[in-house]
Amino acid sequence: MGNCFVSKMGNSNPSISDRSITTGPSTAGTSNNYNNGGGYSATSSSEGTCCDGEIWPTPTLKIYSFADLKRSTANFKPDSVLGKGYFGTVFKGWVDKKTLVPCKFGTGMIVAIKKFDLESLQTYTEWESEVNLLGRLSHPNLVKLLGYCWGDKEVLLVYEYMQKGSLADHLFRENPAIEPLSWDIRLKIVIGAARGLAFLHTSEKKIIHRDFKAYNILLDVNYNPKISNFCLAKLGPSGGNSHVTTQIIGTYGYIAPEYAATGHLYVKSDVYSFGVVLLEILSGLRAHGYGQRNLIDWARPHLSHRRKWKTIMDARIKGQYSSEAALQATNLCLRCLEYEPRKRPSMKEVVEELEQIETMKKEP
Repeated sequence: MGNCFVSKMGNSNPSISDRSITTGPSTAGTSNNYNNGGGYSATSSSEGTCCDGEIWPTPTLKIYSFADLKRSTANFKPDSVLGKGYFGTVFKGWVDKKTLVPCKFGTGMIVAIKKFDLESLQTYTEWESEVNLLGRLSHPNLVKLLGYCWGDKEVLLVYEYMQKGSLADHLFRENPAIEPLSWDIRLKIVIGAARGLAFLHTSEKKIIHRDFKAYNILLDVNYNPKISNFCLAKLGPSGGNSHVTTQIIGTYGYIAPEYAATGHLYVKSDVYSFGVVLLEILSGLRAHGYGQRNLIDWARPHLSHRRKWKTIMDARIKGQYSSEAALQATNLCLRCLEYEPRKRPSMKEVVEELEQIETMKKEP
């Protein structure tokens, strides 16, 4: 799931929450609904599909007991594991499609249930951050958080199930049986992911994901992408400030240089991470697994060169794109990877350019 690291910087607060969860610990018994207030548009002045979403005043989630989720996952049996990460383990569970009430394992609608490892206060903080933030967001390119469990010894989250797994599963073919992604599918995925980030960045609070990577882009049955894992997300700068100063945390290979060096987190720190993912999509190579070299350092001299750009392109999609489209994509990638945040494009600008690239037909 990628390696996450934390660098210690004094007096930092990793929580993005600007309000606390007001419900108490769940107990054995029936699930409850938690649905307060109406939603409001995240960007009333913006246009385009990148900004078509809502932010609700409070989380609109279903509350589950631990007993509910034990039943839904058949007591968290090992063969229902969907994945593991630094946060804990994700299990396959089952709920009623209409009411979201837990069902007997194997009946109803499949959901993904994240069971956190409670080894530190940091784990609880990350869980709370995801409830308070993702529980209030609605956008076609953000994964849906359906509910949560808050017990004395257990904290869990319940999400919609994404049938195709993560972008990393397909791009890096960790399962040899998975077919390589075509150029058209790669464009579809990167455009959708860009729209999701643009929505976060143009919202009133300027939300910074802080852990954007291929493993956190999930795909449904039609390869529609949704950004997941908001445990490290943070509210962006306010009051005319250009950045927030916070604990350095994220995944090696995706973290923007200014953030890694100083702890100064900009909205455009996410744009750098997006550039890394775009490079992975174009090349089919991991940012942090390209032999003994850093993929970005190797690719940077080739990205804007009218002859050398072909060197970085994944051989598995040769002949599926026009030279014009590929060159524009590599140039966009290079701009996203600029060392200085102010020189990077906004995600709204990235979306617009990717949509232009999508219209370019492959050469006959």
